[in-house]
Amino acid sequence: MRRNKVAHMPYMIWLARAVLMVSTLFSFATAAWAEEGHKVDIQTIQFKSELIGQVLPYNALLPIGYAESNERYPVLYLLHGLFGRYDDWVTRTNLAEYAAHYDVIIVTPEGNDSWYTDSAGVPTDKYESYFVRELISDVDARFRTIKDRRGRGVAGLSMGGYGALKYGLKYPDLFAFAGSVSGALDPAMRTDDHPGFAWDILRPSINAVFGPRSSQTRKANDLHQIARSLSASQIASLPYLYFDCGLEDGFLATNRELADILLAQKIPHQYRQLPGGHNWAYWDQQVREVLRLYAQLMTSNVPGRQ
Repeated sequence: MRRNKVAHMPYMIWLARAVLMVSTLFSFATAAWAEEGHKVDIQTIQFKSELIGQVLPYNALLPIGYAESNERYPVLYLLHGLFGRYDDWVTRTNLAEYAAHYDVIIVTPEGNDSWYTDSAGVPTDKYESYFVRELISDVDARFRTIKDRRGRGVAGLSMGGYGALKYGLKYPDLFAFAGSVSGALDPAMRTDDHPGFAWDILRPSINAVFGPRSSQTRKANDLHQIARSLSASQIASLPYLYFDCGLEDGFLATNRELADILLAQKIPHQYRQLPGGHNWAYWDQQVREVLRLYAQLMTSNVPGRQ
């Protein structure tokens, strides 16, 4: 437990300032509607990516009252894990129920088994470029979003947790929040010589996406190298970084390792270790915490939000 407290402390002052004026985590009006049985509107968009050359669907969960208002809303992108689908968050957790308590648009995109990275082996599998150049633009054009970093966050589970933290570290101009739940945070470092947890399962996708051990793709997408390369001014511009991992999760060691590196680099973050494994019960529990933290941040970032 001492590790949790140490890793958490660098963020306490920042977090206290961010939520100083917050008296509730969601608006009373929205909460009342949710209690009366009103539901978020879930839309499925069939988006054709020009970069990847195929249709990549995504779900958009629109907050209660969206259709009746002219308000603009913050967006939280939730990324699925390896072997997952864009609709996993909706079909395998109670996300829609939890989302009903927040004035936030939630987008769950299709990432296939891409590690949310431009592939070293398949030229058309440009999933990172798709996300930052096409998906965000389409969501901002299609829905009433807050179209800047103040109102935009990204989070994910397992492979998606890696993608979310990577995007937060690489694109601080796009995101105010980046979060990971049970993150598989070291794919760019995994090789036959350095296999790590579940290597037999991860090997095909990691080798296909990141290429040989010395590839530029590995170097450019290694969270450890990215964190160590940041200057003081770059660190100051980073989004709120949050990640957690279950104590029975095989990826616990890589989460601890990243937390140690962030501490050494004096990069503000919040890291938690909690009872649980690498499973949907844990992810259903922790997506509620991700939503809570993101909603808190939005009350500070976006004037007039409750």
